[in-house]
Amino acid sequence: MELHESGEMYLETILILKNRFGYVRSIDIANEMKVSKPSVSRAVALLKGSGYITFDPNGMILLTDSGSDVAEKIYERHKLLTKFLISIGVKDETASHDACKIEHVISDETFACLKRAMHEE
Repeated sequence: MELHESGEMYLETILILKNRFGYVRSIDIANEMKVSKPSVSRAVALLKGSGYITFDPNGMILLTDSGSDVAEKIYERHKLLTKFLISIGVKDETASHDACKIEHVISDETFACLKRAMHEE
């Protein structure tokens, strides 16, 4: 199943929260993304149904292997694009904001070339 930008954003947020706190709850996602709890519930249900997330016995959200693959890919793009934009003079906050938009639409080919140009391989 192909994910839309919002699904990718949720997976990336789950990865970031897992790295930050060691666990992820729906309320943490809602707070981080500044969205409503019902919005998170809908997204989580879709992601679970598509096999991108699961839950542990305590109800904490876990990325499956496929969910982790997508989240890592998007997060890597975010970090590299932010770094690149800062390197050409964009302010940190603007760079991060713009990278968040670009990370979902940049082709694999263009990203690979940018990664090589930034000596990140």
